[in-house]
Amino acid sequence: MGRRTARRNVLRLGGPVDVERPDTLVVEEPLEIRVAGRPMAVTMRTPGDDMDLAAGFLVSEGVISEAGHLRAMRFCADANADEGNTYNIVDVDLAPGVSPPDPSLERSFYTTSSCGLCGKASLDAVRTQARFDVSDDPLVASTDVLTSLPGRLREAQRVFDRTGGLHAAGLFTGDGELLVLREDVGRHNAVDKVVGWALREGCLPLRSVMLLVSGRASFELTQKA
Repeated sequence: MGRRTARRNVLRLGGPVDVERPDTLVVEEPLEIRVAGRPMAVTMRTPGDDMDLAAGFLVSEGVISEAGHLRAMRFCADANADEGNTYNIVDVDLAPGVSPPDPSLERSFYTTSSCGLCGKASLDAVRTQARFDVSDDPLVASTDVLTSLPGRLREAQRVFDRTGGLHAAGLFTGDGELLVLREDVGRHNAVDKVVGWALREGCLPLRSVMLLVSGRASFELTQKA
C-alpha cells in the first residue's frame, strides 16, 4: 500500500496481560494544494490519489468543472524538507481563460481530516454554487440495490482490511455496479478523490450514478454531492 499505511508497535490492553505487538496503521499527512504557485489550502489526508484529491477539491470549491479547465498538475518539492520531495505539495495550473480562485476561497488554516469546512474565512465562503443541475436526473434505484451498497463498498476497501480504520466513498450505477472507490482518513477527502477521478475521466456532470460514503452524510458531503 506504499505510503498509505505504516507498521507501528502498539500496546493492546484489556486481556489477562498487556500485549505489545506490531500493527498496521493508516497514515495521515498534510497535502498543500496550490494554484499557479499560490497556496490555496492544506488538508490532512491519507497519501494516495493526490491528483484526484486536488482536482476534486477545486471542483468542490467551484474553481473548475471540466477536465479541460486543468492544464497541468505536479508534485512540488518542499523547500523545508531535509530529505527531498515529501510529495505533500500539489501545484495546479489552470487552462488559459479559466479564472483563478477567488481569494475568499483560500483557507486561513489547515483542514483537518474530520472537518471539510475548517479554515473557511466566513459563512459566505461556506456556501458554494453548484454548476450542475441534478433535478432532471432519471436515476431510480430499487430498495434491494440501495441496501446492498454498504456491503459492496466495504468489500472493496483494501486499506480498511489491513487497518480497520478508514473512510471510503464510491460511485455506483443504478444496478449497484461499483465504478470507482477511494479511501481516506477524511470522508470529505475520499469524496473529493472520487469527484477528481470523475473530472479527469471526463465524466462530469455525473448522471445516473449514486455516491455512497461511509459514516454520516454531513453538510459538506451533501454539498459536494
